[in-house]
Amino acid sequence: MPWVYLLLAAAAFVLALKTTSPGLLAVSLLAALGLMIAGVMSLLARRLDNTSRDVSSIVDPMELRRLREQAEARKLAASSQSESSPN
Repeated sequence: MPWVYLLLAAAAFVLALKTTSPGLLAVSLLAALGLMIAGVMSLLARRLDNTSRDVSSIVDPMELRRLREQAEARKLAASSQSESSPN
């Protein structure tokens, strides 16, 4: 879709160059500017959407707390095991 905006903007610029009416010139230049901005913003939105990560991979706070508790329990188990083993 962004390429359609940019093609329409180019057509509006061509119309602005070919016309002899000052009113049509102003309208076509404003249309070209608006369509060009819309096309560029659409391209940027598409690029941002492609680089954003998957929302389903985000860990919720409860899951994060559970993972921290598991890691802490493993760390305590490993430290108690290393203290009880003779060197």
